[in-house]
Amino acid sequence: MKKRIILAIAGLIVVIAVLGTIKALQIGAMVDQGKKFVPPPETVSTAVVRAESWETALTSVGTLTAVQGVTVAAELPGKVVQIAFEAGAATAKGNLLIRQDTSSEEAQLPGALAQAKLARINLQRNDQLLKDGVISQADHDQAVATFRQGESQVETIRASIAKKTIRAPFAGRLGIRQVNLGQILKEGDPIVTLQALDPIYVDFTLPQQQLPQLHKGLAARVTTDALPGETIEGRITAINPQVDAETRNIKVQATVGNRAEKLRPGMFVNVAVGLPVRQQVLAIPATAVLYAPYSDSVFVVENAKEGKGKVLRQQFVRLGTKRGDFVAVTGGLKEGEAVVSTGVFKLRNGQAVVVDNRLNPPFQQAPRPENN
Repeated sequence: MKKRIILAIAGLIVVIAVLGTIKALQIGAMVDQGKKFVPPPETVSTAVVRAESWETALTSVGTLTAVQGVTVAAELPGKVVQIAFEAGAATAKGNLLIRQDTSSEEAQLPGALAQAKLARINLQRNDQLLKDGVISQADHDQAVATFRQGESQVETIRASIAKKTIRAPFAGRLGIRQVNLGQILKEGDPIVTLQALDPIYVDFTLPQQQLPQLHKGLAARVTTDALPGETIEGRITAINPQVDAETRNIKVQATVGNRAEKLRPGMFVNVAVGLPVRQQVLAIPATAVLYAPYSDSVFVVENAKEGKGKVLRQQFVRLGTKRGDFVAVTGGLKEGEAVVSTGVFKLRNGQAVVVDNRLNPPFQQAPRPENN
């Protein structure tokens, strides 16, 4: 029995040794194969670092205001007897908006006219009597005063009628009606808003250090999310002479055309003021940059030092302003170098690549993406 047990143990040891040797040889072969393995090159698209001349622009956020804008209100108390406008309609200067009850004034006017006429006749008679020396100068002065009082009374009544006949003070677009027929208006009660929409003002602010670059006549481009893809051209027409002491910003006003009346007072807009000085930059697609907290970098495509093909070199860069799909590089690259334009997050330094630009997206300074 003892010999059988010993033989079984010895046989088991031999089997384990053989299996271990085989496994060790397999692992060694896999390690050698892994050391010799070269990953296939990654297919990338590239873009060339280009020297471009960019327009220098000052950007800000602005608010649209009407060149002329008021809330038409009642000047005198009275009852509304006629509404002569449609809410939201365009109106010309002097068009009738509403008419208040003027029956009392119209009833008083004939009597005032008669008194004024009588005073004029008496004054003419007194002029002749004064020349003949029949009356004194004091009596003549009294006649003159009576005549002028009569004329003043007539003009007062006519002015009251005119104030109760409310007309548009300027041409523009009317708002929502705020009165009804038969309503008793008090002095100052609102009737309707009136806005002159073409042209329209854009009010915005810029930091005080940009003041030396500003002057009247500079081009101002206005964009808004209410009109996607549209840019409205205008000009700076006013610069506030006082800088805000709290924000150290200066208020600027531009005037833009608004023939279609798509821009309305109170809207939020983006403003870009174009400066005459152009900036020379090295531009690359913004998608070529690998953004990181420690530093931004790009992958430069170079010829391999050993063998054939292309390899990547990770290059840290300093970035400037953005313009559409492009970003300016202020340091780290040279004109003419080729950089990977897309998919940089999956690449590494020294990696072999194959360049294929057939699917390279079209990069533009003023992209107009479709609203899907």
